[in-house]
Amino acid sequence: KKKTVSFSTMPNDRKINSTAACISFMLEGCELKKVRSNSRMYSRFFVLDADMRSVRWEPSKKDSEKAKIEIKSVKEVRVGKKTPVLRSNGLSDQFPDECAFSIIYGDNYESLDLVASSADVVSAWVMGLRYLVSYGKHTPEAPGTGHPSLRTSWISSVFDLADLEKTGRIPVSRAVQLIKALNPGMKTSTIELKFKELQKASERPGAEVACDLFVEAYCELCTRPEIFFLLVQFSSNKEYLGLKDLLMFLEVEQGMEGVTEEKCLEIVGKYEPSKEGREKGYLAIDGFTRYLLSADCSIFDPQHRKVCQDMAQPLSHYYISSAHSACLLEDNFWGRSDISGYISALGLGCRSIELVLWDGPEGEPVVYTSPSAASWVPFRAVVGLIDQHAFTASAYPLILCLVVRCSAAQQRLAAQCLRKTLGEKLYLEPPNPTASYLPSPEQLKGRILIKGKKLPPGCEDSEGEVSDEEEGWELARRLGQEDREAPEGGGPRRVRLSRELSELVSLCQAVPFQDFESSRRGQRYWEMCSFSEVEAGRFANECPAELVSYNKRFLSRVYPSPMRIDASNMNPQDFWKCGCQMVAMNYQTPGLMMDLNAGWFRQNGACGYVLRPAIMREEVSYFSANAKDSLPGVPAQLLHLKVISGQNLPKPKGSGAKGEVVEPYVCAEIHGIPADCAEHRTKTALQSGDNPVFDESLEFQINLPELAVLRFVVLDDDYIGDEFIAQYTIPFECLQPGYRHVPLQSLAGEPLPHATLFVHVAITDRRGGGKGHRRGLAGRRGRRVREYTSTKATGIKAIDEVFRAATQPLREATDLRENVQNALVSFKELCGLTPAANMKQCILTVATWLLHSGSTPSVTLNLAEQYPPMEAQGPIPDLLRKVLTAYETMIQTSRTLIESADAVYGKLIQAQQAG
Repeated sequence: KKKTVSFSTMPNDRKINSTAACISFMLEGCELKKVRSNSRMYSRFFVLDADMRSVRWEPSKKDSEKAKIEIKSVKEVRVGKKTPVLRSNGLSDQFPDECAFSIIYGDNYESLDLVASSADVVSAWVMGLRYLVSYGKHTPEAPGTGHPSLRTSWISSVFDLADLEKTGRIPVSRAVQLIKALNPGMKTSTIELKFKELQKASERPGAEVACDLFVEAYCELCTRPEIFFLLVQFSSNKEYLGLKDLLMFLEVEQGMEGVTEEKCLEIVGKYEPSKEGREKGYLAIDGFTRYLLSADCSIFDPQHRKVCQDMAQPLSHYYISSAHSACLLEDNFWGRSDISGYISALGLGCRSIELVLWDGPEGEPVVYTSPSAASWVPFRAVVGLIDQHAFTASAYPLILCLVVRCSAAQQRLAAQCLRKTLGEKLYLEPPNPTASYLPSPEQLKGRILIKGKKLPPGCEDSEGEVSDEEEGWELARRLGQEDREAPEGGGPRRVRLSRELSELVSLCQAVPFQDFESSRRGQRYWEMCSFSEVEAGRFANECPAELVSYNKRFLSRVYPSPMRIDASNMNPQDFWKCGCQMVAMNYQTPGLMMDLNAGWFRQNGACGYVLRPAIMREEVSYFSANAKDSLPGVPAQLLHLKVISGQNLPKPKGSGAKGEVVEPYVCAEIHGIPADCAEHRTKTALQSGDNPVFDESLEFQINLPELAVLRFVVLDDDYIGDEFIAQYTIPFECLQPGYRHVPLQSLAGEPLPHATLFVHVAITDRRGGGKGHRRGLAGRRGRRVREYTSTKATGIKAIDEVFRAATQPLREATDLRENVQNALVSFKELCGLTPAANMKQCILTVATWLLHSGSTPSVTLNLAEQYPPMEAQGPIPDLLRKVLTAYETMIQTSRTLIESADAVYGKLIQAQQAG
């Protein structure tokens, strides 16, 4: 747990929702801890002078004229531990990042480092100071005076429209409906309470409200301080974002490329509610909030909403969304057969469905789905349904896994039914014996493949014996039908198979698995094995590299253990990490495992196919799923996640006995290869109503990004019976950087209206820092020993010698890359930014310092050159000189990398090809 500093905090009922409120707060003053360069902390009372020209503190040994900082000398205000003093080892664990801020001032860029009792206090000071600094020479008017803002005029115009009688007052009930319409998701009771409070405070009770009261209520209820804080950071006038401000925000914070002012005008036109704002191209706080909440700003990368992966690889190179007994609506034991399970699975993009065929009472095969003899569905009805819905959600091939438990006569009827109903869609062409891999999903578009047993090549009869599948016998035991087929003296069961059904099987011929060596020698690419969860789990633990290698050419299907009579699900990640393509899930059972499955298959247009990581597809690549650290050839990444706040969180479903109060916290989980699995939680937001503020930063190292999934879970700390509030699961590759809203879902994966989490996402190379900012700049000198990639000896002398030639270029490559990344981190830290920052943010920061300089030193950046130099004219302060030197180092190391890379890469490729 983080230690926190406890002293007077922001009064609970006080909401900082405007710059004016921040300045009032600073004029009253509050206690902050001042941090000295020797890492000692002293409590002092800080206050803004009445003329708003300087900040003072007391008690102080200095005379009162020295214990102050003039606003005009302030260069920058930084939030978090972003100066060498705050980063130093002695302090960094004593208080959370969000409680620290620094004021950089004077010609020598000195820093006043402060720690507040809460993030709210920090926000108030930082927002107020930034406002005062940007107005520089003009002293701002005292809070609350002056002309009405863009926002006030707009809210008043909304009020005037609702004032049908034109009396200057409207009924409270209408005012409540109006605010609810402008802010969907807000509770009626919250709005009613606010009007009562304001009426009482202004001593104007009654059934009607006037315009000024309505404006006040709206501003207090509908201003999210964290979004207002963001607006102030980017706005050049602290009231709204102009087109240039918005463009800067989109490029610098949201990582968008190629943004134009036209695009910004389009955003303003779409989201700014006031007519004046739309005409002038201004985005005020309400429009900005609407934009951040919109689908245009979602955490899920829109490129992944449509098929975006290469679909021309062999079928065995994809994960395939698979259902186990899809028509079970409840658990396996008490389940009812209901056809709607098939429709919903196909609608979710499922591309592999299992059908167990039994002898039906009326001479026609049926699909049983539970042990009660009454619950069956005619096979014909299921096939008709599949014909209708097979390609509604995805055009890529559907695999029907047939498990045969019926007589040969009824098998013939089943085969006729499949041919007649599915017609052209059935894929019946025999496999090409000269190929070595299965066809691609692109080649098989719109086709249905049958997975099942085939009669041996020499069999001429109309039916023959084949070894049976293990799957599906659990049901037989319960139906009391198992003994008739059990062979004498053990051994695999045998079943009769009709020629008609055998002929429908082409590319997915089911064969029993012997061992990896036999498969390597004798298995043909169109043959596939099914493994029980227990057997696959054993291989995944004991010989993961062999299982990965096996799955490069062959399809494998993993089905749940028969012990799961409650239809619970296995963890699909356990098998995906070994390359198993089809992990059969019980779609009817919600929970963590189904969230992972649903979230995972969202990343390629929800088409049911996801391309496996390259490290699992390449002919020559060594990958063991149980690797404990970074993988050769895969750059590890760091995910910096800041969980800022939650909106409109519902109560847990099953907590009937509980009052209205929810005390939520957020768990962020990474699921992937074992080295990546991790979980961090925020602190609990106490007494926070439906819109808690967490303001907490979490960090994860991701070694195999292509296989990682991020899951947000919101839980109630003060629960009775049920703690689950909401969840959202997203593949790591689909995350968009910047400030984003996470659309929360229920346990069953349905969207919860208006319930969101507001987060900030940044992703950096692992070597681009991360833990680096803990050690401060001093720690940089004793740099860690570099880890160089080496080659794995094969024990075959000729080959090992060829690969030994790669040792030197591998070292050179590592040095080139690490030098650039270290130079980048040093430059970012000197600019007062974290390693998660980008270059635009750094340049913007330096520009801001220069703008606020009294004796403006002139610095030029020559963008006409390929490697733009940054040069100072005239004398410059020490910190600025360090920044320019760090910039120069960064440009030079980048230049060396760019100019040497091709030659080093050439040597590596040469060694690889020779090998």
